[in-house]
Amino acid sequence: MSYSDTVSWMFKQLPMYQHTGASAYKKDLSNTLLLAEHLGNPQNDFKSIHVAGTNGKGSTSHMLSSILQESGYKVGLYTSPHLKDFRERIKINGEVVTEDFVVNFIDHHKSFFEAHSLSFFEMTVGMAFDYFSEEKVDIAVIEVGMGGRLDSTNIITPEVSVITNIGLDHVQFLGDSLEAIASEKAGIIKERVPVVVGETQKETMPVFNHIASAKNAPIFFADQLIKEVMETDLKGIYQTKNIKTVVQSVKVLAGLNYNISEQSLRNGLLNVVRNTGLLGRWQQLGEDPAIICDTAHNKEGLTHVVEQLIAMDYDRLHIVFGVVKDKDVQSIIHLMPENSTYYFCKPNIPRGMDVKELKGYFEKYNRNGKTYASVKKAVEKAKENAGEKDLIFVGGSTFVVAEVV
Repeated sequence: MSYSDTVSWMFKQLPMYQHTGASAYKKDLSNTLLLAEHLGNPQNDFKSIHVAGTNGKGSTSHMLSSILQESGYKVGLYTSPHLKDFRERIKINGEVVTEDFVVNFIDHHKSFFEAHSLSFFEMTVGMAFDYFSEEKVDIAVIEVGMGGRLDSTNIITPEVSVITNIGLDHVQFLGDSLEAIASEKAGIIKERVPVVVGETQKETMPVFNHIASAKNAPIFFADQLIKEVMETDLKGIYQTKNIKTVVQSVKVLAGLNYNISEQSLRNGLLNVVRNTGLLGRWQQLGEDPAIICDTAHNKEGLTHVVEQLIAMDYDRLHIVFGVVKDKDVQSIIHLMPENSTYYFCKPNIPRGMDVKELKGYFEKYNRNGKTYASVKKAVEKAKENAGEKDLIFVGGSTFVVAEVV
């Protein structure tokens, strides 16, 4: 098969949470462990950092990768979802996995995948671990897909576990309270492996302390320990919390004899996009009018994004907005600016929410606008309506942003 045929097969034949929702969620690691054994347990061939959390885990993972690259390490980076090309999920020193590797991996193991009904995420994790093993990376930064305890990535024993924060997201899978979700995320904490928690929250702190104590794992709350906020090329005031999480994680790594200088730390933070190719985090797409997109998609993430929007200087605000159908829209509408023009759209995936339904939710709260047949048409209309000093924001879902970057 060609690369495009291979990726098409992966999307069509196997369930994937990002596109289909609940049918892709599995509640144990048996398939992942079976695949790892089939591949020769490649996850044991390299050191790793495991990153979980409700928001910020993607930015945090890319910052850590950039810093380690600046320190001279060969760094694997596994993240999800991708925006444009599947290969964005698997990188080494900012370079995406080759098309040949993807094709050969699927071709070689396809019968095994089919025989054991492996999910998209399970085989993708296996592919990443196999690639990092084959390429002999010094260390890999591994981002959790969802949750932690039962996530397919949770077969590694990392150098440090990182939990950015806890919010009410994926409640149908992880629990309907901060405490319950924290318990799931804390499932990545391993025996005697240090854990860095990005944000101290009164509901979740006892959960983390209890599990870390039971695992004899040293625990560090970054927001209590790191006072200086270093600069980064990733825009958005919400990155402040991620920076503190990253700096504390680097301090832990330094204590484990990783050679990371102050200069490498600062250079890594300042060159995240260049070093890793990260897209979609407060990314500016145009000027006059300014066009900004961001992948924030839940209450906690959108809170910080809207704070940033309100703080900016512009004449009028135009918001191109779309979500997935299992999103709790009611929990985020009140966050969105009322005095804005909305362009409602549906991301081009089966899981996208119908635009008329989305518009109906927003109109109940005096957030008014029109519906559009696609993200592209919504953005085009926003550009047509906006003056040079206006601001166009595109967001609501990773899948909306994927269609504009």
